[in-house]
Amino acid sequence: MNPSMRELTAIAPLIVVAGTALVVVLVDALWKTNRNLSPALTLAGLVAAIAFSFPALGDAPATAAFGGMVRTGGFTSFFTLVFCVSGLLSVLLSISSVEEMIPVQGEYYALTLFAVSGMMLMAAAGDLVVFFLGLELMSISFYILAGFARGRMTSNEAALKYFLLGAFATGFLLYGIALVYGTTGSTSLAGFPLRTGGLQQPLLLLAGLALLMIGLMFKVGAVPFHMWVPDVYEGAPTTVSAFMSTGGKAAAFAGFLLIFTPAVLLTQPALRDVLAVVAATSMVAGNIVAVSQSSVKRMLAYSSIAHAGYILSGVVAANPAGSNGVLFYLMTYTMMNAGAFGVISLLEKPDGSMLTFDECAGLSRRSPLVAALTAIFMFSLAGVPPFAGFFGKYYVFAGAVEAHFTWLAIVGVLMSVVSAYYYLRLVVLMYFNDQPAGSPVTGRPLGLAALIIAAVALIGFGVFPSVLLGLTAHCF
Repeated sequence: MNPSMRELTAIAPLIVVAGTALVVVLVDALWKTNRNLSPALTLAGLVAAIAFSFPALGDAPATAAFGGMVRTGGFTSFFTLVFCVSGLLSVLLSISSVEEMIPVQGEYYALTLFAVSGMMLMAAAGDLVVFFLGLELMSISFYILAGFARGRMTSNEAALKYFLLGAFATGFLLYGIALVYGTTGSTSLAGFPLRTGGLQQPLLLLAGLALLMIGLMFKVGAVPFHMWVPDVYEGAPTTVSAFMSTGGKAAAFAGFLLIFTPAVLLTQPALRDVLAVVAATSMVAGNIVAVSQSSVKRMLAYSSIAHAGYILSGVVAANPAGSNGVLFYLMTYTMMNAGAFGVISLLEKPDGSMLTFDECAGLSRRSPLVAALTAIFMFSLAGVPPFAGFFGKYYVFAGAVEAHFTWLAIVGVLMSVVSAYYYLRLVVLMYFNDQPAGSPVTGRPLGLAALIIAAVALIGFGVFPSVLLGLTAHCF
C-alpha cells in the first residue's frame, strides 16, 4: 500500500502522537537526568495533535483512507480533541506527582501517549480489526499505568485485576468480531448496517453483536460489567484514574457509536432494549452505592458507573439528538471528571491513603481556590445549571424522549437528584463545617492550572453550549 499525501494528512494527529511517544522513549533512554524534557515533549505532541485535528472538524460525512481501514472527518477529529484534552489534563496533573511515585518517569509519559494513540485509532477505525488494535494498544498501556506506583500494594492489585478482567472482556470482543465476520463476510464498518439485513443466520449475527456489546460495556464500566471500576480507580495512581475514567471511557463510547449505529439498533430492537436496561441499571446502581461511600475517590468511581448509564441513554436513542448529546457529554465529562480526580491528587497524602469526605471539611478556609474549583466540578457532575454538565444530561435525555424512551429519561432525572446528595455533601463539608487540623494546599502550579482550565471550560460550555454543539453537528 502506497499512502497518498491526502491519507497521511488525514491521520496527521495520530502520526504526531505516536511519533512523540517514540521520541519520548528515546529521550528518556539518552537523557535520564533531564526530568523536564519528557513531560515537555508530551505536552507539545498533544497540543500539536489538537492543532492538526482542527481543519477536519467541519468535514462531514466521513471519508475513507487506507483502503477503507481508517475513517477521517468530523467524528474522528472531535474524538481526537477529547482524547488529547484528557491526556493534557492528566499530564499537567501528573508532572509533580509522578516524582513521588517513582524516580524513573519517562515511560509514564510514553505510555500516556501510546494510550492516546490507541484511543485515536479506535475512533478512526473503519474496520473492526483496526478498532481491536486500537483497543489493545490503549488497554495494555492502561494495565501498566494502573500499576505504575510499584511500591504500593493497592496499585499492584489494581493492575492485576484490570489485566485479568480486561483480558477476559477482550475474549468476548474478539469472539464477537469473529461471529460478525462469519455471518456478514466482512469486518469493514462501511455499509455494516446493510450487511446485517436479510441474513441466513440472524441468530448468529445477534450473538456476535451481543458479544461486541459486552466487550464495550466492560470498557465503559456499565452494569453488570462494572465490578473492576471501584477497585481499579481506587488502587491506581489518581492521575491515571482520571485518565482512564475520561479518555478510556470516551474511546469505548466512540466504539459504541461506530458499531451500534442508529441503523443497526433499529434493525436489532432486542439489543436496543437490552442496552436501555443496562443504562437504567447503571444509573441506579452507580448512584445508590456512591451515596454510602466515605472515600471521595471511591465515590467518584461509582459515580462514573452512573455517568456511563447517562451516556448510554444517548446511544439507545439512536437519533441525531442522542448522538450529538453523547459527544457533548463526553467532552464535558472529560473536563469535570478529570478536574474532580485532579483535586484528589492535590489533596491526598503522600502515602497514597484514600482522601475521605471528613478530611475535606473546612477546605474553603485552608485553600479557597481549590475549594472553589472543587465546587464547580461537583455542581457540574450533579447537573446543576449553568454548568456544562447540566446540558450534557439534558441533550442525552432529550434524545431518549424523542426516541420514545421516556421511562429511561425519567430514571436518569431521578438518579441525578440522588447524585446531588453526595456531590453537594462534599461542597457543604468544605464550606460549612469547622476547619480540621490541616495545612493549605501548596505547590503543583501546573496541576492548579489544569484545574482552572477545566473549570473555565465547564463554565464557558455551560453559558454558551452552542459552541460545542456546533462542532458535534459535523460529526455524523
